[in-house]
Order: sequence, then structure tokens, then C-alpha cells
Amino acid sequence: MRLETRLLLVFLAATLVPVAVTVWIATTLLERSLDASTRELDAVSKSLEKTGREFYLRARESLKRDALAGRLEPRVWMPADRDRWPEPVPEFAASGETERFQLAGQEGDKLEYLVRRGPEVRVYSAGLGGIGMTRLSEQYRQARERVDAGRLGDLRRGFIYTYMVLAAGVWLAAFAVLLLLARRISRPIRQLTAGLSELAAGNLDVRIEPAGSDEVGQALHAFNRTAGELQQNRDRLVYLTQLASWQALARKMGHELKNSLTPIRLTMEEILARHDEREAAQIVVDEIESLERRVRAFSEFAAEPPVEPASLDINGLVEERIALLKSAHPEVLYERRGTPGTLPAYADEDLVKGILTNLLENAADAAGPGGRILAATAQLNGKVAIEVHDSGPGLSQEARRTLFQPTISFKKRGMGLGLSIARKSALLSGGDILVIPGELGGAGFRVLLPCLPSGS
Repeated sequence: MRLETRLLLVFLAATLVPVAVTVWIATTLLERSLDASTRELDAVSKSLEKTGREFYLRARESLKRDALAGRLEPRVWMPADRDRWPEPVPEFAASGETERFQLAGQEGDKLEYLVRRGPEVRVYSAGLGGIGMTRLSEQYRQARERVDAGRLGDLRRGFIYTYMVLAAGVWLAAFAVLLLLARRISRPIRQLTAGLSELAAGNLDVRIEPAGSDEVGQALHAFNRTAGELQQNRDRLVYLTQLASWQALARKMGHELKNSLTPIRLTMEEILARHDEREAAQIVVDEIESLERRVRAFSEFAAEPPVEPASLDINGLVEERIALLKSAHPEVLYERRGTPGTLPAYADEDLVKGILTNLLENAADAAGPGGRILAATAQLNGKVAIEVHDSGPGLSQEARRTLFQPTISFKKRGMGLGLSIARKSALLSGGDILVIPGELGGAGFRVLLPCLPSGS
């Protein structure tokens, strides 16, 4: 996932999620706050309403029962006295109802029972024990108004208090989560900054464990590749600096040895011609010739051959070198591995042939009779790779440290300069030679050469 996408997701999560959580929690708590603040007053008002209704109904039943039993004396209004009827009586008479209950007296503290008996209207009345039903209704109405007003007030206060508390709490929680995510996202960047500081201080061995495949992960991979290339370039520069010193020394030693060996050889040939000490003289001549070969090797090592890079088929060169060396080492089994077809590279053909000859000869000497040699070719990280593995005893740690340094060898085969010349040729071709783990139990070498430029 791209870093930009991750940052957008973090932003959306840090803004939308807290808002949604705040709204949900605020709504829930406001409802609870609203219920809690008006519960008691609401309960009292409803209880008052229920009590008043039951009291009124019982008073009606009692008044009606007393009227029917004749325990109360009614006021009788005759049709002849219609002009003197009080206000509720004409209305009741005109309504056609047979009976009606209504409140009377001060603040409704009396209950009247109106009954039609033919053309007359009888009115029975009874007190409500000083309880004014009108006043009770007004108190109930005021209680309900207060309940409604309390609901609005509690809603306002609950919204303000709840939102303030929730906004602060949710913001702090969101900030903590955002801080954690920011640290996780910025940790690779901090590692990259620390690695760059180490690299700037000269520690080319520093590496960073890549995390992810986004832009930051790609930057960490690029940092590791750059650090590795810088380390290789530094090693190559050190090696080339040492090589220049060794070449200067080789030129001087070769010149001095040549100046001394030439008169010695001529003198020994003169002695051999005049005297009959052929065996002893021949030994001296042979040793002089051996020293002259070493002088020529030093001269070759010190020389700077012209480099003429061109397009090469590496697979063809490897197979041609193997075919050439098989006759010299018939006791060794050669194996090939690589991509089918041609494998183009851009290097000097003579230098590459010299590199392959040296590595394959060394591998044959190390493997010995009955041994195996594997020659593999492939493309690797934008380079053409040639690997040579043998089944010999391998390389010791001491040998690895001084493997490419020029030495003087007095063995019949080899001058001690082969690997130094081979690596020098690889460097001149724009590549290098590396020691790698052997696949056959012995030593392993990898030659890196430039690929053929595009358009060539």
C-alpha cells in the first residue's frame, strides 16, 4: 500500500471515526441524562393525575349512591322557573342527557349531580373535603409544564456537559491512536535517517531491515543497495590503489631482475659452450629461465593492456574455454548450467578469456582427479554473472583475506599472480570477481560483467 494512501486512511480514521463515536455516545448519554433529570417530577405529576382521577370517580359514585338512596336533599328546578335556572341547568336541560356531574364551589371543591326527572331537573351536591379539583388540575398542568421545561433545560445542559467531556475524551483517545500510528509510520524514516548518518560517518557496513513494500520500504531497499555498492566501490578503490603500488613494485623488480638475469644467462651459455659440465650448467640455465618467466609475469601484471569492449556471447565463451581445458584435465568432470541461447555482455574478449582460463585452471587443480567443476551463467541484478565452483577442499579464512593480493610462487605451475591479474581484468572491464559459497563443497567464484547497452 502506498504511503500516501496510508496517510489518507490515517487522516480519515482520525477524524471521521472519533466524530461518529462522539455522536453515538453523546446521544446515548443525553437520553439517559434527560430521563434521569425529569424522572421524579414526571412520576409525581402522573401520580397526582392518577390520585385526582380516582378521587373524583369515587366522589361521583358516592354522590350518585347517596342521591339514589334519598340521603341527600336535591335542589329542584321546574320548567315554570326556567328564567331563574342557574347557568349549568339550562345547558343540561337542552342537552338531552339524563344525568351529569360537574364541579362547583370555590376552586372546584364541590361536586354537583344533575338528574332529569320528567320536565324537572334535580341537582344534588356534596363537598370534596376541601380539595379543589380545579386547583388540583392547575397544579397538575403546572407540573407537566415544568416537566417539559425540565426536559428542554436538561437537554441543553446535558448536551453541553456531555459534549465537552466526550469531545475531550475522544480527542485524547484519537490523539493517542494517531500518535501510535504516526510513530509506526515514521519509524522506518527514523531508521533511514540514522542509517544515513552512519553512512556519512564512514560506516559502510550499516544495513536497515526493510519493512513493507511502499515508498519507504523501497527507500530502505535502495539505501541497502547504495550502501552495498559504496562498500564494493570502496573495496575496489582500495584494491586498485594497492594494485597500482604492486604494479610499480613489479615493474621495478622485473626491470632489476631482467638486468641481472640476462648477463648471468649469457655467461652460463658461454661456460656451457666451452666446458663439458652440461648437467650442472643446464640446471642453472633452467632456473634462470624460470626466473625469466616470473619476470615476464611481473611485467604482464604491471602492464596496462588496452581495453576494447565489445558485444560477447558469454555462454559461447564459457563453453569454448571448457572444451579447450577438457583435454588438459580429462580426469575432471565439467558441468554446465545457464540460460539457453546467447547471453550477451559488453567487455573485452581477451580479458574475459584470461579470467575464465585462470578460474577454470585453478578449479581443476583444486578438484584434482575425479573432481567436479560447475560453470554457471545467468543475469543477476543488471549484470552478467559467471560462476565457477569446484569440489576441492575450499578456502580457509586466511586464504580469503589475501586471495587477490599478488604473491610470488615458485611452483612449476602458477606465478601467484593469476587471481590478481584476473580481478584486475574484471575491474578494467567494468565488473568484478567475488568469492561466494561453493555449491560443490569447495571454492566458488562469481565474475560480474556489464550487460550489453540498450540499442547496441
